[in-house]
Amino acid sequence: MTVKKVTKTKLLLATLAAMAVIIMAVAGKLENANKRFLSVATASTGGTYYPMGVGLANIWSNHLKNEHIQVTGQSSAGSIENIDLLQKDEAQLAILQSLIAFEAYQGVRHFENRPYHDLRSISVLWPNVEHFVLLEDKIKEGTLNDIAGTHFSVGPQASGTEQSTLIILQGVNLSKKDIRPEYLGYGDTVSAMRDGRLEGGALPAGVPASAVTDMYASGVPSRILNVTDDQLAKINTIADSWFRFVIKPETYPRQIQPVHTIAQPNILMTTRKIDEKTIYELTKVMFENLKEVQQIHSAAKYITPENALKGVSVPLHIGAYRFYRERGLDIPDNLVPPEAKLTATQP
Repeated sequence: MTVKKVTKTKLLLATLAAMAVIIMAVAGKLENANKRFLSVATASTGGTYYPMGVGLANIWSNHLKNEHIQVTGQSSAGSIENIDLLQKDEAQLAILQSLIAFEAYQGVRHFENRPYHDLRSISVLWPNVEHFVLLEDKIKEGTLNDIAGTHFSVGPQASGTEQSTLIILQGVNLSKKDIRPEYLGYGDTVSAMRDGRLEGGALPAGVPASAVTDMYASGVPSRILNVTDDQLAKINTIADSWFRFVIKPETYPRQIQPVHTIAQPNILMTTRKIDEKTIYELTKVMFENLKEVQQIHSAAKYITPENALKGVSVPLHIGAYRFYRERGLDIPDNLVPPEAKLTATQP
């Protein structure tokens, strides 16, 4: 083969290779153009929010390939930042504490005069169970009323624990003035109780909570307080975010009796601006693939249709609403999307 022919052959091959790259790039752009990219805002990588969000994103992406939907999980500072990400459309889905979702929707406390009425619920994911622990020698009734006059940790300052604890205390006619407040983390609370420097504290967490396990196992003479039905009702008049939760006997060492406490859910949220079909498909995939979903994290075992609306106080997205109606779930009036009510009243 002559040098001239070799050169022509190389040029042809180079041209064909360049054309192949261009075709692949165009095909990739066309494929991406047909995809719907969604992001779910979670929290820091060290907690439960992040692995839960990433796990759900993977399941949605795998099962909705034919629908051209791809979901990714993103870390964040948690519920309050997640509201901001939703408002800026930097996330289309988010995991939020029920309390924070309620405050944002109503425009109260952290969101005073800034109601976010576009916020919509999809499903409860797992419960944040309230563990109000107190030394035995301070217990009289065995309920939240016993916290009055004690040296009590309400959680780190500016934390979600502090915020929810103060609302719960308000529901039983208590405030910081009625206790000697400390602002400790979970491990430090139990350590201080063990050393006699503290009489109790609020330790909301998934069950079993490691700090509470340590409290019982290390012999701290204390127990978890009960929350009465009347107390629960009064707490929910302040922020309608909690539901009844029973901690079964022997969940913790030396815990012989059931504990009748309360929990607020962590909820999968979105906004009214996301279309009905997309949220319907996401909800459907989550509940029709529960075996996969419940393998994401131990907390994911709580994700079931029966638990989907427990403690939800922000209206459902119309896509989730349609799925639950098809499944025959009883949907409270306050969770019916305003969009559905509007459609029902139109001629």
